[in-house]
Amino acid sequence: MSINIKRPNGTEDVTPKNVHKWHTIEKIARETAESFGFGEIRIPTFENTDLFLRSVGETTDVVQKEMYTVKAKESEFTLRPEGTAGTIRAMLQNGLLNEALPQRVYYILSCFRHERPQAGRLREFHQFGLEMAGSSSPAADAEVISLAKTMLDRLGLKNIELYINSIGCPACRAKYHEALRNYFNLRKEELCETCQERLIKNPMRILDCKSPVCQEIGKNAPLILDYLCEECSEHFEKLKKYLTDLDIEFKVNPKIVRGLDYYTKTVFEFVTTEIGAQGTVCGGGRYDGLIEQLGGQHTPALGFAMGIERLLIVMEKQDCDYLVPKKCDIYFATMGENALEKAMKLSKALREYGYFAEYDMMGRGLKAQMKYANKINAAFTVVLGDNEIESGIAKLKEMEKGTETDIRLDEKFAPAFEEIYFDKILDIMEEQGGDTLFSFTGEDN
Repeated sequence: MSINIKRPNGTEDVTPKNVHKWHTIEKIARETAESFGFGEIRIPTFENTDLFLRSVGETTDVVQKEMYTVKAKESEFTLRPEGTAGTIRAMLQNGLLNEALPQRVYYILSCFRHERPQAGRLREFHQFGLEMAGSSSPAADAEVISLAKTMLDRLGLKNIELYINSIGCPACRAKYHEALRNYFNLRKEELCETCQERLIKNPMRILDCKSPVCQEIGKNAPLILDYLCEECSEHFEKLKKYLTDLDIEFKVNPKIVRGLDYYTKTVFEFVTTEIGAQGTVCGGGRYDGLIEQLGGQHTPALGFAMGIERLLIVMEKQDCDYLVPKKCDIYFATMGENALEKAMKLSKALREYGYFAEYDMMGRGLKAQMKYANKINAAFTVVLGDNEIESGIAKLKEMEKGTETDIRLDEKFAPAFEEIYFDKILDIMEEQGGDTLFSFTGEDN
């Protein structure tokens, strides 16, 4: 009796056929972050639940509805629903904030939220994110936004719009909360049950509610920009100037509040209309009180996160380029035990040079082996039989053009192959005008 076990709802498998697309995003993310001075950090998949209650906010959808929490004996842990809280915890615990500021870290990780699965919104999803701690300057905001824009550009994405807003500091937000309560109290009974609770604890969360009724009621709500204090207003105006100086186009959207409670002052989103309702591919902002809230000294900080699955959807829609999947450099078709042993030794030598070498392990006939070599898009093939073993010379065939070259089957095989291999790369580059982004085998030049 067979057991039909499938992956959990809201998760996805990434097979070797598609993993090069993920590698493209991860590679460009790492290179972009590091060019801005960010170093990689890796954090646990789960944290003490209290970390997210204190940072993300008890009135957010994430905490109220979406967290995966597990009780183990007397402890309670939660699979991370986002990357910032755990990263800040790690920076504090490992003393990074005692070193030279600003501290800049990035991460690529999986997150978990119990949501209704749909395109671009999964229960296990992946993010590229980063955090900068130590600077209160709006120049830091512009730097982080510039990094996000640079990465999106390097991925080849088009028609992505940047929206920015300021949600102020605790001082000016208190006045704004009062204005929101006065506004929503007039239609309190029409709000969903969750938002009726938010009206007391954090009325700004109502603006982020997914209920169509609450969204309609909130259309004419007061705007935070009308309640900014002088310092927050000046910070926002300088940010706009810096973005203009950097030739980064933006639109002010006073309705952006982001979905997590730790944000202060600047919030921003990069949005596309090409993937439906889940069009936000990057979101972030400033959270100047979070580090202090988690037990550290007052340290201004900011960051963002990009959803990798959403980036992939947009890249597919826009037919963006990916890293070329690594393919077989050379395939040995063998006839007999002696030929198989020779293929093993030659493959070992080639792999030490970094090449992808393969030989038959299925006991196929020669015709079937050559058919397999074509199927895996092997760049070169060598047929090995008793005659080749005895003479010490075989034919190296370039599969694309069908040309053959004699090659010795001794310790000089690998360097000889490398010379022929690079001649082919030069031919390809010449055909493409002397330049190519990715090399013959999918490695970077």
